Amino acid sequence: MTQVLHRCKTDATVAGSHPYVLTLSPKELLVLELLREGDLYGLQLVAVSSGRLKRGTVYVTLGRMEEKGYITSKLEAAPSGVGGLPRRIYAATPLGRRMFAAWTSGAKQLVPEVGR
Repeated sequence: MTQVLHRCKTDATVAGSHPYVLTLSPKELLVLELLREGDLYGLQLVAVSSGRLKRGTVYVTLGRMEEKGYITSKLEAAPSGVGGLPRRIYAATPLGRRMFAAWTSGAKQLVPEVGR
């Protein structure tokens, strides 16, 4: 686990600065877990989270994760013929996938029941 976390930290070095410690909140971990299946819209994340994510906090969490480099987003055009607003779709970045792998492998080592 230490090698994976070290690699995550060194890959996240901001240009011209020192490496910083990356953190992952329980909600961020959940978002990365849900995005492993594929790209999703914010409200889709809420729907598939079985009540663990709320409409009022999901976009704050997604914005923070995008700032950390764990996810990316792109604006898609509004659905044709239906009207409405364009939607933002979210995807995990390579850094986000490595962070998820590091956190889950660490959890399995610390609490073996997690891997069951």
